[in-house]
Amino acid sequence: MASSNGCLHGYFVDDRALHKLLTVKETINMLVMLIRVSIVAWPASSQPLPVLVPVTKDPATSLYTLPFNYGANLVVDIAGPLVWSTCQPGHLPAKFPCTFPTCRLANAYPVPGCHEPGCEQDRRKDGTCTAYTYNPVTGVCASGSLDRTRFVANTTDGSNPVRQVNVRAVAACAPETLLASLPRGSTGVAGLAGSGLALPAQVASTQKVTNKFLLCLPGLGEGNGVAIFGGGPLQLTAQPGVDYTQELVYTPLVAKQGNPAHYVSVESIAVEGARVPVPARALATGGVVLSSTKAHFTLLRRDVYRPFVDAFAKALVQQGGPVARAVKPVAPFELCYDTRSLANTRTGYWVPDISLALEGGMNYSMNGLLSMVNVPGDAACLAFAEMKGVKAGDGSAPAVIIGGFQMENVLLEFDMEKKRLGFFRLPFFTRCGHFNFTRTG
Repeated sequence: MASSNGCLHGYFVDDRALHKLLTVKETINMLVMLIRVSIVAWPASSQPLPVLVPVTKDPATSLYTLPFNYGANLVVDIAGPLVWSTCQPGHLPAKFPCTFPTCRLANAYPVPGCHEPGCEQDRRKDGTCTAYTYNPVTGVCASGSLDRTRFVANTTDGSNPVRQVNVRAVAACAPETLLASLPRGSTGVAGLAGSGLALPAQVASTQKVTNKFLLCLPGLGEGNGVAIFGGGPLQLTAQPGVDYTQELVYTPLVAKQGNPAHYVSVESIAVEGARVPVPARALATGGVVLSSTKAHFTLLRRDVYRPFVDAFAKALVQQGGPVARAVKPVAPFELCYDTRSLANTRTGYWVPDISLALEGGMNYSMNGLLSMVNVPGDAACLAFAEMKGVKAGDGSAPAVIIGGFQMENVLLEFDMEKKRLGFFRLPFFTRCGHFNFTRTG
């Protein structure tokens, strides 16, 4: 028991010495507290960062590419199950036996019209795996080996690139002839579907990030868009500090047996708020799929296309204002108008809004920027076309293929772990091309 004269448990202690002892004790307590805080904070700071890749749009083909560092330039195929690139001269294929799980993943989704997977033809235990690569534009297939490769990209904090990273991956090897009709300078295709060897799943596995990706497709001449594998945040230069992933709304991704592409459930289509009278279950028959290669503009099966086009033409006449003057159609479009007769606004031509009512109560809405496209001759056309070679109601074909044009300047989040699609149409004053690709380090 301490006394007033500095006696502590029978010992006499000078007041100044006691003050020093208390000061040392307080300092030690503070250091212990700081160490504890550092230990708690350390795991959060050491979490792997998502992987950033620019997205470019090719003016000749309207296809989008992922230009990785050091030469790899892969075409974006949202519905593709594999990553493939051209074989390097003198390359030595990796030895993946047919019995390996990687080989089974590579051949999990045979493409209609292609040969049977290579391992089905070679039952030997030591048979080397053969994968069948596929050009999503021409529909041509080619066989090739599986190779171990790497792509050089950057990690990101959501607002800038942070540091360079090597992404290990397994890619199928394809002949150069398979590059026909793809953008000049491309070296292969990056499949972004929900399969085990698609690029998002491989990045998630090797980089220890979430199996999801953000995709923000740029318009022509608007700079580089952005793909982030592993999820957000995402900030753009027009609104510094604003994380656009917080604006996302979601609809479930629908699994389709034997097809890893990203399908969504569309319950109805509306033009200027009025429901389009498509046949019962027409949208459910075949489903609605997102694709960046099958069509640049949204394609509709005939039983959906005909009532949709008629509804749009009727709504345009009824909306009032300047009378839109129809002009000769420009293939593949049916409804085209003289641009001088269309009112222009900051959200594109003043035309009826189009919306897809999705499962979960959300609407994927399209204003004039997403529904109309300029064509030569001072004309603008409704940027939707009819599927060719497909009969009305044919369940073997999708009811709707949402094309890349209708996804431009819309932030998309494909989340394979939670099986959902997030989307947010960017404000009129910003674009997917407004990401700051200047490295911070």
